[in-house]
Amino acid sequence: MTDTKALLRLMSWLSPVFPIGGFAYSAGLEQSVHAGHVHDLSTLADWITAQITHGALWNDTVILVEAHHSASDRQAIREASELCLALCVGLERYNETINQGTSFIQAVSHWVERGAMPDKSTPLPVVVGVAAGLERIDLQLTVSAYLHAFVSNQLQCAIRLSIVGQEGAAEALASLEPVIERAVERAAVATLDDLGGAAFIADIAAMNHETLQPRLFLS
Repeated sequence: MTDTKALLRLMSWLSPVFPIGGFAYSAGLEQSVHAGHVHDLSTLADWITAQITHGALWNDTVILVEAHHSASDRQAIREASELCLALCVGLERYNETINQGTSFIQAVSHWVERGAMPDKSTPLPVVVGVAAGLERIDLQLTVSAYLHAFVSNQLQCAIRLSIVGQEGAAEALASLEPVIERAVERAAVATLDDLGGAAFIADIAAMNHETLQPRLFLS
């Protein structure tokens, strides 16, 4: 696959309009805003950085890399899925990754043969890794696109939560490029032994969001 074709494919799969419902989830950001942890551009950038480097997104990235390497190994994919779900810190996080993964499997069938993909209810980072692996899309390009999509979604959530406007979101997106780049380099050589995190406030926020009322997002 040419670099251009691979890039277009990832842009399609990780686009905000790809029908996986990503717009409905904030990954705990809404709760962090309610609690006062995130209240301006600086704290927003710090929050996203922590998620990527020490939080749930780092673990998702390691799982994605494992799925990419093992795309054709059904047993390895099942084990990666079980591990991914075991790392979910609460019900909303569990539902988020399952629901989006199920929707991704259905939507990506326009590019990847359905029979080659895992069963439904496979977590999102696993199915993205499998699809990219089966299509022989470069690993680092895949991870870059996945993390960039997460950052973009967080910034869109922040706009809806009135933390930043579009100009502030653009500034944050630019400032977070080096964070994504370093995470990609780290993930490229990561194994399951590199799983782990220390973003405790983010994890607690994700769990506390289950009882937040009123709210805009499902997580």
